[in-house]
Amino acid sequence: MGRSLAPRKPFRERRRRSLAADVLPQLIGGERSLGRQEELVLEMVETSLRLLRDGTPLGDVKLLNAALRELRYAFKVFAPYRHVHKVSAFGSARTPATAPAYKAAVEFSRQIADAGFMIITGAGNGIMRACNEGASRERSFGVNIRLPFEQAPNEFIRDDPKLVTLRYFFTRKLVFIKEAHAAALFPGGFGTHDEAYEALTLVQTGKSKPMPIVFVDGPRGTYWKTWKRYVEEHLLRHHLISEQDMSLFLVTHDVDEAVHEITSFYRVYHSSRHVGPKFVIRLHRPLPAPLVATLAQEFSDLCLDGTMEQGPALPDEREQEPELNELSRLVFELDRAKAGRLRQLIDRINREG
Repeated sequence: MGRSLAPRKPFRERRRRSLAADVLPQLIGGERSLGRQEELVLEMVETSLRLLRDGTPLGDVKLLNAALRELRYAFKVFAPYRHVHKVSAFGSARTPATAPAYKAAVEFSRQIADAGFMIITGAGNGIMRACNEGASRERSFGVNIRLPFEQAPNEFIRDDPKLVTLRYFFTRKLVFIKEAHAAALFPGGFGTHDEAYEALTLVQTGKSKPMPIVFVDGPRGTYWKTWKRYVEEHLLRHHLISEQDMSLFLVTHDVDEAVHEITSFYRVYHSSRHVGPKFVIRLHRPLPAPLVATLAQEFSDLCLDGTMEQGPALPDEREQEPELNELSRLVFELDRAKAGRLRQLIDRINREG
């Protein structure tokens, strides 16, 4: 029988020493007690050392090493812009500058940058180039990928310190979603659909934070309209997704509507997170008490314990994210299987709050 994969005790509760435990105090300056961040880094060092004990093949070690190095550097690049809202934009690298979708991408990115957001693209040509052009170098990130055939960064992000080049698609996809507060998809090929379903799946399953996802056609375009019809006829009709899941995205050929979908999402809603069994929605401003009561009644199906209350930051939040302590909270125990209903709740808060 294989070993259990049950969660291990925190490092500070395990009474043993390791090479990592001996070395880390020297790196952080003395024998002072470790903070949570340092404990987690120490766990990573220990896990890496176990690769030697396990006899992990060289190829697997090289993969883990490259992935960790890439992610560390990407996190470093994005860190100074942590509190700036960003939109990850996807679309075909083959779209010519004369195409309606290219022009729509330029205009969308210009408007979203004017609204205070930054754009994250794959740094290549086509739609990626259009979005970097519209947002400008100052408001752009590039997350490039090494391919067997060279994908050179476009001139709007080339040589910019906000450009990172990754080896693996899985690390690239993680960065796209982790750093984004919204996703915008323009017509594209397999890669665009891959990113679309990745974003939808992560939001639907609650593995990423709630965020707006917009599918944008060029003027009078039918690319995403046809895709939506397929989703309705083959996924929704056969109950492979729920009616509420259709609330997770918007299909439009109107750039203004796409921009409004994203910007209005953060009108009252700020962010959200799980704190133990509780789900916490942070708000830019408190909601009127009658509205809270109405939401608690109309969205009672979202609340496993039947309650929804407004109040201050929870104790664990105060320690971990003190910069958000002044925001009001809406707190309840979330049914995590109802992402579509959660999106409807956030829309209602933004519309009436």
